[in-house]
Amino acid sequence: MAALGGDGLRLLSLSGPQREPEAAGAGGSGPGPGLCCCWVSVCSCLSLACSYVGSLYVWKSELPRDHPAVIKRRFTSVLVVSGLSPLCLLLWRELTGIQPGTPLFTLMGFRLEGIFPAALLPLVLTMVLFLGPLLQLTMDCPRDLAEGLKTALAPRAWARSLTDMRWLRNQVIAPLTEELVFRACMLPMLTPCTGLGPAIFTCPLFFGVAHFHHIIEQLRFRQGSVGSIFLSAAFQFSYTAVFGAYTAFLFIRTGHLIGPVLCHSFCNYMGFPAVWAAVEHPQRRPLLAAYALGVGLFLLLLQPLTDPGLYGSLPLCLLQERASGGAGAPLCS
Repeated sequence: MAALGGDGLRLLSLSGPQREPEAAGAGGSGPGPGLCCCWVSVCSCLSLACSYVGSLYVWKSELPRDHPAVIKRRFTSVLVVSGLSPLCLLLWRELTGIQPGTPLFTLMGFRLEGIFPAALLPLVLTMVLFLGPLLQLTMDCPRDLAEGLKTALAPRAWARSLTDMRWLRNQVIAPLTEELVFRACMLPMLTPCTGLGPAIFTCPLFFGVAHFHHIIEQLRFRQGSVGSIFLSAAFQFSYTAVFGAYTAFLFIRTGHLIGPVLCHSFCNYMGFPAVWAAVEHPQRRPLLAAYALGVGLFLLLLQPLTDPGLYGSLPLCLLQERASGGAGAPLCS
């Protein structure tokens, strides 16, 4: 991904004569984008979300979503949509006249500066948050944890995993394409209108709504009552929106896509923490202590491990400064 540098990136960063930041938004009065530009941004994000979800259903099939044939076809369509998603960002730039001040792919988090801490520190931070679930997994399923470590360390295990369609979907394709579309492309479009802080909470709404499509298959294959299916969907929307806000925060603070992708993959592997199972666990005291310790350490380390000084210049912060006429943002320091 980093090979997309040099002349190719500079060409994507040019769109004719440079405009002043004050004139960035059509219909605006003073610094910052106008209402028209904000509507373009929202509609662009909505179209990306609809295209991503719609690509999963262009293939007609009576098979369930976990069937290898269905997964392979969906890989094709979702990779096409994700591959074309930077064009939506490019079109947004042309329609709004907003000049980010950095090459397009740099704005999307594809850059070399600070890449090693950006890959390691957010993942460590996320694993600290999951200290309780990790201990619970060690207690209840030591074999699953051992298999996970074996997969991470053994080349042969990686080779076997790469032929498992469900593993590829959950650990590779879904994290990569979802973070590319819902973070790398949407956050740059929302930031000039909402600012960095509100964008963290606005962007996940598209991400959460995009997961409602699971209702279709659950109703189709009658995987529970209608009430339980919609209740499950509401719960899934809630935690995917919270998770989306977290990865948006990581994307802004590190300026890299790799951190959110790795954290997304890890969270897909862990699943939602089984808190109620921990409450009823025979070893609930040390387990609940690990849950509390994980949350406490996460909150304590959140700012230090995402300090922008560790990752170099932040493209979205530069975009925010240009859109607001030079005003900085607290998230950038």
